[in-house]
Amino acid sequence: MLLKLFILFVVLPVLDLWLLIKVGKAIGTWPAIIVILGTGVFGAGLVKVQGLFLFNKIRIELIRGRMPTQELISGLCVLVGGILLITPGIITDLAGLILLIPPTRLLVVEVFGRWLRKRFELGDFFINHLSRGREKADDDEF
Repeated sequence: MLLKLFILFVVLPVLDLWLLIKVGKAIGTWPAIIVILGTGVFGAGLVKVQGLFLFNKIRIELIRGRMPTQELISGLCVLVGGILLITPGIITDLAGLILLIPPTRLLVVEVFGRWLRKRFELGDFFINHLSRGREKADDDEF
């Protein structure tokens, strides 16, 4: 787990900065800055549109009495994609766009859904239906 956090918070930003410097040298500083700002603005608009779309799909599924599992995972992808697009860098921008563009996001949702299903089947996750406060209250009564 520590290695994954190290890669996420140290290695990835260093690679992103290195790549940004290389691109800046290749196309110029201002064009590189404009590309980074442009992806941020484009991503913010896409997050808004996709977020509202998914919100409506979730609402419709709940009204129909169905659990909106795919839509909730898609919503998580949109949230993470938006965060990645706000973060300056080329690698994070590409990852953010992959999570925001519907066709590629559907692939990510499908893979993540299969991974999550397998984890539940293996017993790596469990759901505790009682809240901590409720358990404590029950113990105090006896």
